[in-house]
Amino acid sequence: MKVRTRFWLEAILAALSTGLFILTLLFRNWIEIVFGVDPDKSSGSLEWLIVAALLVTSIVFVAMARAEWRRPQTSIS
Repeated sequence: MKVRTRFWLEAILAALSTGLFILTLLFRNWIEIVFGVDPDKSSGSLEWLIVAALLVTSIVFVAMARAEWRRPQTSIS
């Protein structure tokens, strides 16, 4: 089965957002370590917001990649 480049882009973005979701869920202070800022004054609210946004993003990209995978292939002859 031949898939379009769009599928691979969506699959890579799904994997990336899922990886960041898991990283942020397990190590919520990685943002402060990498960027050197603490915008929420250690309350953790920003991290939970980012976790939720990454979860939604992952679900959307997985759904888009799945739809592209299941898309009927048309051949031009």
